Amino acid sequence: MTIGVGLLGLGTVGSGVAAILASPQGRHPLVAALALRRVAVRDPARPRSVDLDPALLVTDPAAVVDDPDVDIVVEVMGGLEPARTLILRAIAAGKPVVTANKAVIARYGEEIAAAAEKQGVYVLIEAAVGGGIPIIEPLKQSLGGNRIHRVSGIINGTTNYILSRMAEEGAAYGDVLADAQRLGYAEADPAADVQGGDAADKIAILAGLAFGGPVPRAGIPTEGIDRLKARDVTYAAQLGFVVKLLAVAERINEHDQAEGIQLDVRVHPTLLPKHHPLAGVHGVNNAILVEGEPVGQVMFFGPGAGAGPTASAVVADILNIAGIRQVGGADAGLDPLLAASSWRPVSLADASLASHRNYVRLQTRDEAGVIGRIGTCFGTRGVSIQSIVQFEATEGSAEIVVITHQVRESSFRDALAAITALEEVQRVAACLRTL
Repeated sequence: MTIGVGLLGLGTVGSGVAAILASPQGRHPLVAALALRRVAVRDPARPRSVDLDPALLVTDPAAVVDDPDVDIVVEVMGGLEPARTLILRAIAAGKPVVTANKAVIARYGEEIAAAAEKQGVYVLIEAAVGGGIPIIEPLKQSLGGNRIHRVSGIINGTTNYILSRMAEEGAAYGDVLADAQRLGYAEADPAADVQGGDAADKIAILAGLAFGGPVPRAGIPTEGIDRLKARDVTYAAQLGFVVKLLAVAERINEHDQAEGIQLDVRVHPTLLPKHHPLAGVHGVNNAILVEGEPVGQVMFFGPGAGAGPTASAVVADILNIAGIRQVGGADAGLDPLLAASSWRPVSLADASLASHRNYVRLQTRDEAGVIGRIGTCFGTRGVSIQSIVQFEATEGSAEIVVITHQVRESSFRDALAAITALEEVQRVAACLRTL
């Protein structure tokens, strides 16, 4: 039985998917059963890396969804609209969907879930997070019997490349970003990557899977690396840490309660001890660490972006659906991710109630007693200090770096306000999380 595939988008990922479908030799036998029926593109005359029959190309994406020969709709066009509308249109037509669109799933997953459940179709999203790393299916199935406590990861290859270079070379952020753009690792407009939005989309999806309910994307505190200074990367290294843009989803309450699960979900630059499993992830690679009971720690590592890895994940989802259709003749059930009736209440905890370790760099006057007064401000507010070090002193100024033990965010902010009010403290130059 031949299964018709409709492709929405023929960019980097779409071309990779088309290339796989066009060369089934040596791949899973089901690939030979897949036939590309229709492809939506903006410009049919544009040169492309994959050779397709021009008769397959259309400029109206709705024509792909509506084509009766298309059994599975694959959305790899990106953006919120018209991608969301087209996904819903495919679901309404009873067609399963495979998408790599993290932004749509992070923001409209609940709406898509309800539509998919009503129609009884699959919406598979393995390629939306982690590129070629298989993380979506393991969270839904292989790790489904665990009580997940925490999911954390390096899930943006662009920022990890930049931070790796900054650590290795002591280079400034702006210089490495420019190199990343020249090499194609960063977009001309890198805001979604370097300001943390891309990672926030992905952790919203992972948190929903891990904890069993929709996570409000708009409520995730997000900080990127665009204001990170090279000296903080250098100081971190001297103190035994590496700096990574970390996305974290952590359970705050121990057990499911009437109000549901409360989560601390966030994205920000983080100091990781050099022995931490995520500390050795370099370049454009991604890694996701899942911690739960009884499994303990499980880490998924691999290339996080690019035509090959992402197309691999897309085709894996297509094959998943194709296999079900061949065995059952139709969709045999609902994708656990999007079975909306099985979701449970999940909410984001008040950020002031969360507890973290912290790195603070202060610029102060270089005079006796400053470190003692800073320590007193922390101590009287219940903030325990792991280390306090003066790094540089020039022309009457000094840089003091403090690393705290784990402390409630509200107490830490109270202490920081008191420190800022000291006459000797000129400014808080940097404030980062620490694991």
